[in-house]
Amino acid sequence: MINFSEFNLEYARQNQCNEISSLVNLTYRGETGWTKENHIIQGHRTTGEEVASLLTVPDTNFFVIKQRQQLVSCIYVSKVKDSATIGFFSVHPNLQGKGLGKHVLKQAESFALTSLGTKRFEMFVVSQRPELIEFYERRGYVRTGRIEDYPADLGTGVPRVNGLTIEYLEKICS
Repeated sequence: MINFSEFNLEYARQNQCNEISSLVNLTYRGETGWTKENHIIQGHRTTGEEVASLLTVPDTNFFVIKQRQQLVSCIYVSKVKDSATIGFFSVHPNLQGKGLGKHVLKQAESFALTSLGTKRFEMFVVSQRPELIEFYERRGYVRTGRIEDYPADLGTGVPRVNGLTIEYLEKICS
């Protein structure tokens, strides 16, 4: 059983950009864990440079969780108009399936409610990842019906399958 009181979000620092990038790439393009998508997308999901760039954007908050000096989770929360965009959400594959992801997402949403003053959360996921969509649906997110082609031009990997798309999800808290 994991004691979640030890896992609290901390603001990411500039010197953690490569470590964050490595965690995100391991989470989504690695060989283990239930969030891997290397069977449908090849290449890196992000770079240290991209993370460093995001850390300078106003109203953007990048959080990390460390355990024994190792980064075990990260999540990005950015205020856009009246919404909080959630992204780069990663949990180390060795800790997946133990409730840490639920804990981290809940902390990020709480931060957005109290610090950003928003009750609406949005994100996008690869449409061909039904298990990931179901994870978010169990947390109160709903499909918006907005589906777009996979943004391969953004340098987030190259599709291995034809017709890859992303789907937008949202959650509105009362």
